[in-house]
Amino acid sequence: MLTDMQLRALKPTGKVFKVADAHGLYAAVTRTGVISFRFDYRLAGRRETLVIGKYDQTLGARKTRDTNQLSYGQPVTLAEARQLLARAQREVQGGNSPSRAKSEKRWEAAEALTEPPRVSRRLSTLRGLSHEQVEQVFARDA
Repeated sequence: MLTDMQLRALKPTGKVFKVADAHGLYAAVTRTGVISFRFDYRLAGRRETLVIGKYDQTLGARKTRDTNQLSYGQPVTLAEARQLLARAQREVQGGNSPSRAKSEKRWEAAEALTEPPRVSRRLSTLRGLSHEQVEQVFARDA
């Protein structure tokens, strides 16, 4: 099993490499030295990888956060990564893909920040109309 000391000692080698922990959790070290916790699993015959989060050694000095406050993709300590691993394993056993759920959550957040498609389509159809015609369109919708 990995320790915080071992994680802090990991240095980039010019290519991505993995260091195993336990129960399917491993630390991947990128060429730039970023350490992220990952979990490989199989669901419906397909291999998927969940990036649990980036290792943040400064978080270890603080109190461990409550499991309910943790989510995939945020900076985590080794202990928190193990907690998230247990959550991910329960999701996989239930037939759900934690990686896919993480992606869908990210898409929903991005869509909430962008302009609704209906408004952008309306704006493109209003281009070229006179001021009076535009007022008529909005009066009809009111």
